[in-house]
Amino acid sequence: MFKLLSIVASGLIVGLAARFLYPGAVPMGLGRTILLGIAGSLVAGLAASRGGKDSGGISRAGCLASILGAMVLIFIGRHL
Repeated sequence: MFKLLSIVASGLIVGLAARFLYPGAVPMGLGRTILLGIAGSLVAGLAASRGGKDSGGISRAGCLASILGAMVLIFIGRHL
């Protein structure tokens, strides 16, 4: 149960950061923001595992990669 709550909390933080840093308004509700953050973390994790850089812990680089992954998903959602 605690793991699920930590995933939702980290998804919210990453999603809010991505929405804040992305240029222009990003209209979406709280649920979609959480899903955006979780998906951004998955994108960053997949990219890291492809590069062989799976550290398995919380790091600043991993957090920034998650935010960038979420911003890429915002971009894809707007332009495709």
